Amino acid sequence: MPGLFSKMCFGAFALAIYGASPGFTEEKPLRIGVLTDLSGAFADLAGYGSVEAIRMAAEEHGMHILNRKIEIISADHQNKADIGAAIARRWFDTEGVDVIADFSNSSVGFAVQELAKERGKIILLAAGSSDFTGKSCTPTSSQWVYNSYTNGYALARELTRQGLRSWYVVTADYAFGHSFEAEIKRAVVDNGGEVKGTARHPLGTSDFSSFLLAAQSSGAQVIALANAGADTVNAVKQAGEFGIAPKQVIATPALFNTDIRSLGLETAAGLRFITSSYPDMDDRTRRWSAEFLKRRGIMPSMTHAGMYSAAEHYLKSVEAAGTTDGRAVSKKMQELPVENIFTHQGRVRADGQMVHDLFFAQVKQPEESHGEWDLFKILYTIPASTAFRPLEDSECPLVRATK
Repeated sequence: MPGLFSKMCFGAFALAIYGASPGFTEEKPLRIGVLTDLSGAFADLAGYGSVEAIRMAAEEHGMHILNRKIEIISADHQNKADIGAAIARRWFDTEGVDVIADFSNSSVGFAVQELAKERGKIILLAAGSSDFTGKSCTPTSSQWVYNSYTNGYALARELTRQGLRSWYVVTADYAFGHSFEAEIKRAVVDNGGEVKGTARHPLGTSDFSSFLLAAQSSGAQVIALANAGADTVNAVKQAGEFGIAPKQVIATPALFNTDIRSLGLETAAGLRFITSSYPDMDDRTRRWSAEFLKRRGIMPSMTHAGMYSAAEHYLKSVEAAGTTDGRAVSKKMQELPVENIFTHQGRVRADGQMVHDLFFAQVKQPEESHGEWDLFKILYTIPASTAFRPLEDSECPLVRATK
């Protein structure tokens, strides 16, 4: 038995030695957490579609990077900041998550942004408040897709300059809506218009009658809906039932193709909005969108395309930096151009904002559509230089410290 015991000890010793050597150790996986709305008002425009889009970016890297396997996990924050923060804390502290993406809810995004800052972790935001890259900016967070300036201020600026000078704002009563409301009001006043009133509704409202009737009675030329997802869909449907349009214009700053499909062209026709991407943008985007459609059964929203773009750029930056260290990767993300199916001229600024061209769009009339997903037309391009708040006007402490 001593001989057997000696062999067993040697075997264990050899396994320990060889297991500790580089040739026998498998690096821990790079984990991407997708924290999104899987069941609520934003599930269609984000949700499982964002998970799939990020998976498509990882697959382009062979699901491996820096000799590490890429793993993607997801969770439903239920549009509650405390639930989102608890999930993110667990992911960062005990489950080895390197980066968290999506959010699609500004309140959740702000709760996690602070956690990520404390831990030096990266977050990729598809939530809309412009404060993410303003007064709340951090060294390791970046905002993709759109924000309340690009789609709130810029849309109100464009419409006011077209002669629509009196406005009423119906606002979702949380961080996203408040930010959009503020930007819309500012743009209207800056361009010689007047805000006749506002009304705020809870997230997930089903009955908009009181809010819309107040807006209708104001006599404002424009009723702006500072909300998104199912709230926008319900509000537009009910505005149609009340016969508000065409006497008053319905402005939808955060309108998605998934919303238009839910509404139907008969209801949504004529709505004007700003989008950051569209499936027919070029050949590469068309191919990617067709693959997404095959996988998910829907065309990608601008959030889906944006989250693919953010993940693709993050992984490219990890590879270039040779590390997953949050600050190092964030620096590399700012150095490298953003070039993929979402944009050809994007860049991440010092405040964390990914800037790119946007598009002023209008929902098609039913007779103009040539297919299930042929829903809107691009009227013109808004260059990144005018679509986004100028960097010199940013409230981001990181930018102001360098001035």
